[in-house]
Amino acid sequence: MALKPGDKLPNTGFMIMSKQGPKPINGDEVFSGKTVALFSLPGAFTPTCSAKHLPGYKKYAASLRDKGVDQIICTSVNDIFVLHAWEKQQGTSDDIMMLADGNGSFVKSIGLDFDGSAFGMGIRGQRFSMLAKDGIVTHIYVEEPGEFRVSSAEYLLERI
Repeated sequence: MALKPGDKLPNTGFMIMSKQGPKPINGDEVFSGKTVALFSLPGAFTPTCSAKHLPGYKKYAASLRDKGVDQIICTSVNDIFVLHAWEKQQGTSDDIMMLADGNGSFVKSIGLDFDGSAFGMGIRGQRFSMLAKDGIVTHIYVEEPGEFRVSSAEYLLERI
């Protein structure tokens, strides 16, 4: 069953890039005590993700913070090295935390994974956005396959 408003985010493991290199971090460390705008995308360096999804959150980062968002997070079923390279290429390090869900544990645990094997991508996370306060989901918007609308920064910003 997919995550819905009122649900607590799971305490699954992620990876982030620290100054010392890759570092494990769990959901409680990421989400507790903060208002978080989190968006998930199928993969770093993919066309819609690179041209629209990530750039939209960079463009509207200040507006999201003005609405009370403490942390903007991008997650994907990619390893942290890929996400870190993409972060550098996109210039988002000051605005967006890259949270690698390399094994898909997070998206599987919230029921928002999909099998992209037909496209050579394996298991991935669906495209979605959410707002969570202290680890509790208040808003969540999941795209239909092949769509990009309700997970955009603009759409989330209009609803919080």
